[in-house]
Amino acid sequence: MHDAPAEQPEIPLEEEAGPLPWKELMPHFARGVVIRVAPELDLIEVARAIRDDATHQVSEWIANDQVARASDDDARRWAANDPIFTAIVAAPWVLAQERTPAH
Repeated sequence: MHDAPAEQPEIPLEEEAGPLPWKELMPHFARGVVIRVAPELDLIEVARAIRDDATHQVSEWIANDQVARASDDDARRWAANDPIFTAIVAAPWVLAQERTPAH
């Protein structure tokens, strides 16, 4: 008789967020999974709302252009400015919030 493996405790979202340069975010953009999060929003709150399927709140942010799938224009600007992002995975998405240019 085997015991079921113990479940891993869920890592708090705050501990999953971290800095990510554009060059490391680029492959995720190429796959179409980068979500741009406006700097005035709390990235952890957005990730939690997406994870928990808080449709009303997420829809409001989308309507206000505070949360959106990263566009080709975003990618061109990021390639030119080489910013650092705070990023977090809210599967299947990678949420990215611009922090500061790397230069």
